[in-house]
Amino acid sequence: MAVTDAQIEYLEDMATHIREDIIIMLETAGSGHSAGSLGTADIFSTLYFHVMKHDPANPDWEDRDKFVLSNGHICPVLYATLAEAGYYPKKEIMTLRKLGSRLQGHPHRGSLPGIEASGGPLAQGLSIAAGMAIAAKIDGSHTKVFCMVGDGEMNEGQIWEALMFIGKNRLNNFTLIVDRNNIQIDGFTEKVMPLEPLHDKLTSFGFHVLEVDGHDIRTLIEAFEETIFEKPKVVLAHTIPGKGVDFMEFKPEWHGKPPNEKEAKRALSELESLRSLGGKITSEYE
Repeated sequence: MAVTDAQIEYLEDMATHIREDIIIMLETAGSGHSAGSLGTADIFSTLYFHVMKHDPANPDWEDRDKFVLSNGHICPVLYATLAEAGYYPKKEIMTLRKLGSRLQGHPHRGSLPGIEASGGPLAQGLSIAAGMAIAAKIDGSHTKVFCMVGDGEMNEGQIWEALMFIGKNRLNNFTLIVDRNNIQIDGFTEKVMPLEPLHDKLTSFGFHVLEVDGHDIRTLIEAFEETIFEKPKVVLAHTIPGKGVDFMEFKPEWHGKPPNEKEAKRALSELESLRSLGGKITSEYE
C-alpha cells in the first residue's frame, strides 16, 4: 500500500522528537553516545511507528516482531523511541545512566519493557537475533526479526560468523540493518578497518542487499517492506552521524561524547527548526 505524505510527515516529526529526547537525555546524564543515536532516529521512527508489529500495552505479545540493538552504546535512540511509543513514562528519560535507573548505559533485557536483548559487547546482538529468527522458523511463527549493527562493529569476527549462519539457513524472516555512518570510536571506519566493498561482501554471504539513504523515510519503508521469499535481507543504511545538529555531523569525536548545557541548548534550537508541523504530531496514525 502506498505511503501517504501525511504518514511521511508524521514519521519525520517523530524522528525529530526522538532526537530532541536524545539531546535532553545525554545532557542530563553527562555521558553517552551522541552521533550514532542522532543518526539512526529516522530508522527507529520508521520501524516502530510504521513497519514493525508490536504492542506497548503487551510488550511480550507472542506474535510481535522483535528488534535487537547490537551496537548497544546508541541505546539513547532506543530508549527515546520506546518512550515515545508508550512503553514507559517519558519523564523517565531523565534518569539515563543514573544509579538505580532502568535506562542503563547499554540496553538490558528485563530492565525496561520492549528491550529484547542485552547489549554491550559488540557483535553479540547479531548472533542473538539470528537465534530468534531460526527459533521463529522452527516454531512456525510469523514473527519478523530486525537487528541493527554499527559499521564499526563489523570489525568483529563474530559478525561474520553470524552472517554465515543466517545466510546458510536462508532466514528470510530476518532483516539486518547496517548503520553505515563511516565513523567509530577511533576515527573513520575506512581508515581504522576498511569495509568496502561492503555491498558485495554481504551479497556473497547470501543476503539480498538494499542500499539506501538512512534519512529518506519513504525509501526506508520500501526497503523494509520489500518481500524477499528465499533470502535474508540487509538494509545498508547510509546515515549522517549527529544528524540534525550541525556541529556534530560527520565528526568522529561525537561518537561517545554528550553535549554540555550550552551545546544542548543550541542543538535543541536547531532540531526545533526541523519540525515540519511546528512540533505538533498529528496524522491518520492517531
